[in-house]
Amino acid sequence: MSDEIPLVCGGASKVQPVAYQKKEGERFVLVITNDSTVFTTKRWVSAEEMFGGRLTEVKNLVHSLTEVSNVSFGIISGKYGFIPANYVVMPYDNVPECKEDYEELQERTDYAEKIRYVCQNFFDRIIVCVPKDMFAIIKGSLPDGKVIAVTNACYEAECAERGWTYLPRVGARVGKENAERIKGIVESL
Repeated sequence: MSDEIPLVCGGASKVQPVAYQKKEGERFVLVITNDSTVFTTKRWVSAEEMFGGRLTEVKNLVHSLTEVSNVSFGIISGKYGFIPANYVVMPYDNVPECKEDYEELQERTDYAEKIRYVCQNFFDRIIVCVPKDMFAIIKGSLPDGKVIAVTNACYEAECAERGWTYLPRVGARVGKENAERIKGIVESL
């Protein structure tokens, strides 16, 4: 079945897209993280397949959440900026690792604006697992009341003010206890 409705105007058919209508009980979650210095291959593959290392914890969280929700997964890449994890990418040399690198990447790709655009209305929860200096750049792009922020303790008060769930960053990116809490929050939506 098509998601488009044909329109007939003066004998010519035009196609107009129709926005997806959520069904009762559906949950939609976006998970945002950044790339890793560990590349799993030298071939062109999806961003999700490309990165190992610390990103593995987040990939495991994403796979766990697919049991209870519709999950979209985005990666802030040092070469491409903010991209869907299913985009095909090639290995690259520039993996941001510090505040200056994150700022340069923001200047070059404006990943915060892309995140703002993607997060506007559709998702029930947005789970963010990025370093504190990257979180400082994107936090203004995130909607109030919908974020689960796995980040540094310096943002705990701001998370409370904005109606976000704060979880301390433990482990490589998420930590087992946080992953279980996140899954419980998503299940309860």
